[in-house]
Amino acid sequence: MAALQPSGLERLYVDFDSFFASAEQYFDPRLRGRPVGVIPIKSNHTGLIAVSREAKAVGLKRGMMVHEARRLCPSIALVEARHDAYVVLHKAIIRTVEEIVPVKGICSIDEMVCALLPSEEKNAHAIARRIKDALAETFSPVLTCSIGLGPNDLLAKIAAEMNKPDGLVTLHPDDLPGSLLALPLTEVPGIAKGNAARLARAGVTDMAGFWQLQPKEARRIWGSVEGERLWMGLHGYAVERPATERRMFGHGRVLPTDWRNLPGAYACARVLLAKAASRMRREGFAARSLGLWLRDRQGADWHGEERFPATWDDPALLAALAELFRRAKYEYSSRRANNLHIVLAELQPVEDIGKDLFSNTADAQLRRRMESLSLVADRLNAQYGSRILHFGPWPEIPGGYVGAKIAFNRIPDEKDFDLPRAS
Repeated sequence: MAALQPSGLERLYVDFDSFFASAEQYFDPRLRGRPVGVIPIKSNHTGLIAVSREAKAVGLKRGMMVHEARRLCPSIALVEARHDAYVVLHKAIIRTVEEIVPVKGICSIDEMVCALLPSEEKNAHAIARRIKDALAETFSPVLTCSIGLGPNDLLAKIAAEMNKPDGLVTLHPDDLPGSLLALPLTEVPGIAKGNAARLARAGVTDMAGFWQLQPKEARRIWGSVEGERLWMGLHGYAVERPATERRMFGHGRVLPTDWRNLPGAYACARVLLAKAASRMRREGFAARSLGLWLRDRQGADWHGEERFPATWDDPALLAALAELFRRAKYEYSSRRANNLHIVLAELQPVEDIGKDLFSNTADAQLRRRMESLSLVADRLNAQYGSRILHFGPWPEIPGGYVGAKIAFNRIPDEKDFDLPRAS
């Protein structure tokens, strides 16, 4: 594997601290200095998706259930996540950072990596300080970030995570392995529990052991080139990964208490599917499968899948969803779904779909009309910022926010949210 080994600090990694919670403290000054927990929906039967540093100080953690958080910290302020507001803030943050140094890549809603020019490397620490000062001045001192400096993306990211919150750490290639040896294997991005278990079976239980491997041995243990890429990244090499391709469109949701039955799950799933299908059409794809996952509070789950020719219109996709729920009625013994997830997969670019040999049949003509109507609905809904045109019922789902959500490796576009447009 050909790769260059930089001799200086070529990357600056910005990693925001408790971003959702810090963002809420920035939006609402009354929350500053208070323990804050961000929740996905207004419910006592959900978990925290972010906690402020004040909440962490009293033992609260991401994933903790609301009732447990309230028991440990009765004064906690619970705020429903506002994904649309976080996306707007994220874009404003990028503009602020780029006034100082170009952003090379967006890694997640709260992480970005910047490329330093050779002339900037000797001033890397000062540039990091300028970024911190600019963010505090433009937004608020509560919106802090940790910054890592390193020879490549991986080491800069590791450095950013070494001294959170509000840290600034440098991993210079001349000092490697240095402080890397103190890291548990599972704190290295790319070494999850499964890979750590593979390493343990090979006799590698700490960073010193991994560091001393040969790169081809790391590949053999992983069973893929990713092991060798990780080894080279940790040793300071610049390893460029191939671009990833879009594989699916999906949405999931914890169901409101009164909706935890198959009719309620079906009504919610229709809304989620329509939103996912709209995103899919906007990016120019059709799907050849629809997956549905249902799970109750005890962990009993059900999965079904419908397969079909490449399809992108709402009526056909909603018909596939109805068939999945007909199956679930007989196959899902619990019938008390606590949450659900839908996924449109096996994607194909619309432009690659060949013309149907029987395109003049009544069925083909009806399908084309449904495709055209779906596009019309997308345009009107985008223009007016609400679901003014949709196929079938569009219920108001209790519990708050429904729709596009920020995932680790995906930042929704503002068009993914049903927001009112300025007139």
